Parts: sequence; C-alpha cells; structure tokens
Amino acid sequence: MAMVNLIPDTGWQDTPSALIVAHPGHEVRLHGWLGLAQPRVLILSDGSGRLGPPRLSATTEYLASLEIEPGTIYGQYPDRELYQHILDHDFDFFIRLADELAKSIDDLGVRFIVGDAAEGYNPIHDICRLLIDASVEMLAHDRGQTPSFDYAVVNKPDDCPRELVDKSFWLQLDDDTFAGKLLAARTFYPELWEEFQNALDSSGTSPMKQYFDLSGQRNGVGFEAFRVECLRPCVPVSASNGKARSKPFYEVHGERQVAAGLYDQVIRYEEHIAPIAERLRRHVQ
Repeated sequence: MAMVNLIPDTGWQDTPSALIVAHPGHEVRLHGWLGLAQPRVLILSDGSGRLGPPRLSATTEYLASLEIEPGTIYGQYPDRELYQHILDHDFDFFIRLADELAKSIDDLGVRFIVGDAAEGYNPIHDICRLLIDASVEMLAHDRGQTPSFDYAVVNKPDDCPRELVDKSFWLQLDDDTFAGKLLAARTFYPELWEEFQNALDSSGTSPMKQYFDLSGQRNGVGFEAFRVECLRPCVPVSASNGKARSKPFYEVHGERQVAAGLYDQVIRYEEHIAPIAERLRRHVQ
C-alpha cells in the first residue's frame, strides 16, 4: 500500500484544522495527527452511553496534555438525549446542530476538517458524519469547498477503499509517538482500552466484540496496527444515494438490546437515519 507520510514540515500547524467526533475517546485514534495539526476538537456527545458516566473530563485532560483547545460544540448532549432525538424524528434539532457546527467551523477559520466515518456501528457516529457533510456543503456556498476527511472509528486503522489510497493522507508513527498513543489510550480511557483488548481476544460480550464477530474486522488487527493513521477524502453522504448496503450493526445490536429488555425501540437506518439525511440535504439546498 502506498503511503504519504505526514511530517512536521508539511505546514499542518499553519492550517487551521478541526476534528469533529461523536464521542469522547475517538480522538486518540488520531494521536499522531493531533500532535502535528493541533486542531480544535468538537464533540457531539458526553460519552455517557446508555447508563454510564460521561467521559468528557478524560478527553479534556487528554487534549490539555497535547495543548489542544476544545471547540464550541463540546459534549453538551448525553447519548440518551441524542438517541431520543433520533427516535422522535426531531429533524429541527439536527438542522439546528448542523447550522451551529457550520457557524463554529466558520468562526474558527477552519480550512481542513477531519471527522468520524459512517461505519454502521453506532447511529451517533453516522449522524456525526451527516452533520459534518451538511456543514461542509453549507460553507461551500459562501467560501468554497473546505477539504473534508474521515477516518476509521471502529474498523481497521488502515481501512481505505482502493480508489482512495493515493488520495488519502497516511501517517506512520515513530516509536516514541506510537508509545505515547498507547499510553494515552490506557491512561485516559481505561474502560475503552479494556473493551478493545477483550474484543481483540474474542472475550466478553461488548458491542465491539459482537461487531468484530460479524464484520471480520478482528482479522489482522493488533495494537501494532494503530501505528498507522489514515485520513480519507470524503464524498458527502448527502451527495450520494445514501442507501445502506446491508443492515447496519447498530440495528442488530439494538434488536438484541430490545429482546433483553434494555431498550424499548430499535434505531433503524430506513426509519430513522435516512429521513434525517434527507432533511439535512433539503436544508443544505
């Protein structure tokens, strides 16, 4: 696989950048790029999940250790609230959030955007991608296209469509940076570290383990794989047909949670996510 290494003299620190993620903890996947680009970090959820405590304070400490500032959108919403807005078809909420995100990007003077990929793993991850795409398209009307990239949130770090390999940015971490990345993951996000370890070992019952079982993403993945960071150019979802190619994992997981009596309703792509994508598309137009 061809790789274009990001190195300090590529001018990243002179390019105002933003990292936009669904949940606290995602940002550690791009530890190397964070150190080079020093982006502002915007986060939708507080990372509290169904019943857990928020993870936002851990992210605040992690970003401070890298001397990175949070953005204006920074974990204001508990996961449960975001899930409910999805289930309620609260289109106005997501339109307001897309407008707020576009304004924040513009106010910060951002010229390079990186954000979560839509992988069908978690509906908030996929909603995050829809909001980023809508914001980028809105801004394009006034100031031209802003380069927008995504990265694998749950899938293999080097997961990249063949046609995008040469158009993507690749970073191969040196030993010190890679050690710092693993240390940051263990120190600031021990519960995520443990979940990932168990998923790799095929132990436990976490959603990540179930996702690996279904998708085959475990194959060839070890901690050494995270030495690679890949930023892939985005094709906005709203500019494509937006159709899910197969049942997303979050539907499979949701069905199991409903059967176990933990959820009342399953979030589904066709019923919930696709209508939000369509309303955002119409709002952009």
